[in-house]
Amino acid sequence: MGAAPPTVPCPACGSTAARVFTAPRLSFGSPVRRALVERTERTSDQPDVVSAPPPGPRAGRRADVLRNPALSRLPRP
Repeated sequence: MGAAPPTVPCPACGSTAARVFTAPRLSFGSPVRRALVERTERTSDQPDVVSAPPPGPRAGRRADVLRNPALSRLPRP
């Protein structure tokens, strides 16, 4: 690659064409996947800071026991 000339002859018309280097196929990806990758990269440098846990039901372990009968047979603390 370091020995490649800055211009090459065009295979279609024979005139001189400048070489252009670009990142391969970045515009062909899914916008959802690209947004996910960008969000993941951004959180490594600038993580979201929260002041409290998200609101919601605080059922905790009890909800797991109700859904899984095997857990109901375990000794309770």
